Amino acid sequence: MQTAQQAAGPAPQVLVIEDNADILANVYGFLEPMGYAIDSARTGPAGLRAAAAQAYDVIVLDLMLPGQDGLEVCRELRQRLRVATPILMLTARDTERDKLAGFEAGADDYLVKPFSLAELDARLRALHRRARGLHVACVLATAGVQLDPGTFQASREGVPLRLTPTGLKLLAALLRAAPRVVTRAELERELWGDSPPASDALRTHMHALRAALDKPFAAPVLHTLPGIGYWLAAAGEGAPHAS
Repeated sequence: MQTAQQAAGPAPQVLVIEDNADILANVYGFLEPMGYAIDSARTGPAGLRAAAAQAYDVIVLDLMLPGQDGLEVCRELRQRLRVATPILMLTARDTERDKLAGFEAGADDYLVKPFSLAELDARLRALHRRARGLHVACVLATAGVQLDPGTFQASREGVPLRLTPTGLKLLAALLRAAPRVVTRAELERELWGDSPPASDALRTHMHALRAALDKPFAAPVLHTLPGIGYWLAAAGEGAPHAS
């Protein structure tokens, strides 16, 4: 009979950037027996060096770090090093403003301290599955926006877009459905299956996607149908119906 862990797929290779020795010991003690391969770094600069030197399936990044805080590390990983690895941010701050700052810096998910190790395992596996699920055959395009899920390259009007793996997943769902409205429930299922987070994490992810997709350009292509969902269309096109 297949165990729950086997059904969840192979355990990912993880880099944990965390300066708290007790948290690190607990993470190693809980995850390694499940098959995780774990490396760790205790400072922001050390984490950047580790992430640049080796490819990981997921990065766990603490917000408060010596040398460089987690937001700075996240921005460096995304913007300078061009690391597309999913990032799970650990934070003691549970405000919407702090979560939004993390997503805008390039994080894909967050976990508030103190956290359950079982939830950490579930989130790491979900991030790993979502990243692997981006590999599909064809280039997706509409309204001047293109995404090659096989190479993780996204652009608008030929200008490269810097998106997190979660942003790529959302963009792929919107492009596949275009010009149809994609409901919030559909997008939540795309990201979290049947277990969406209690908070409105989708809204913060969509805010970050809109900032990357529309902010540098004259007209928006990502539109909102209040209370229903989102769709992609060139400026001036009317709202389609959700289905």
